[in-house]
Amino acid sequence: MINTQEYICKNPERLDTFLTSQIGQTRSQIAGLIKHECVFVDGKKVPRPGVKLKAGQVVKVEFPEAKQEKALDVNFDVEILYEDDDVLVINKPSGVTVHPAPSVKEATLVDWLKHKGIRLSTISGEERHGIVHRLDKGTSGTMVVAKNNEAHEFLSKQLQDKSMGRYYIAVIVPPLKEDITVVESNIGRSSHNRLKMACGLEHGKYAKTMFKQLALSEDEHTQLIACKLFTGRTHQIRVHLESMNRHILGDHIYGLSPKQENSERILLHAYMIYFIHPTTKEKVTFKAEFDDIMRETIYKKFDTEILNEVIEPEYIMRSFTADS
Repeated sequence: MINTQEYICKNPERLDTFLTSQIGQTRSQIAGLIKHECVFVDGKKVPRPGVKLKAGQVVKVEFPEAKQEKALDVNFDVEILYEDDDVLVINKPSGVTVHPAPSVKEATLVDWLKHKGIRLSTISGEERHGIVHRLDKGTSGTMVVAKNNEAHEFLSKQLQDKSMGRYYIAVIVPPLKEDITVVESNIGRSSHNRLKMACGLEHGKYAKTMFKQLALSEDEHTQLIACKLFTGRTHQIRVHLESMNRHILGDHIYGLSPKQENSERILLHAYMIYFIHPTTKEKVTFKAEFDDIMRETIYKKFDTEILNEVIEPEYIMRSFTADS
């Protein structure tokens, strides 16, 4: 269905300025509507946002109501860590897929965003409104969502120049041997299993991950680690750990053996995110707390006093800064 609204211009002014005042959207969002041929002046499609309107002209806007019926099936909530006119920072729950795809049957994070009526950028297309970067379905933690196209472009550039980044926390088995371990290896789709990615492939893309020991479990079988990505390849942390014969508890794709200790969910969490704010141009950092499953597992396996020290954001950032 398409919701159509008409507005009459009373005084000469730019089209995007006029529509901003009429429908309460930003200029970049108006530009998105024009790009998708949703705006008409006196019955004719508008080519650009800067068109000068004359008094008495009729502006028609078609608002597509995309997939509203699916959004009604959203049965989960998402913690909002921060929100302003440009960005939304969230703590994505484990088990939630970020955006729709042909193979995805359940509600996604994008569906939740639409269900909540949150304004989103349109630069990535209908299925990925607002999505600048993604997390795997099982991975929880920090994500930044763009609320307008200008913010989206600004944040996307930071993914390229590495001024945006995340620190992950994971529980692995067996423990790493070195305090700091750096893995650099091309990653591409596995030719043996289409669900998996693999290292060292000629057709793969360069990937670099740094791993930092945080704590050893009391039985010395598992280890809490922090991970820093220098690139953003699919399954990067999991693939680079597998290349060292390590895996994350709860990982059913890259796990070593069904006899190994397991978990209800993959114990991988995007603990912190940092980026330059699109408007203030200041560096901001946000932390997402663990969900109940991950928190209970960690505090059951590791010494509480040590944990409280090593999961401090300043400790983790300082550890990587000293070695990266």
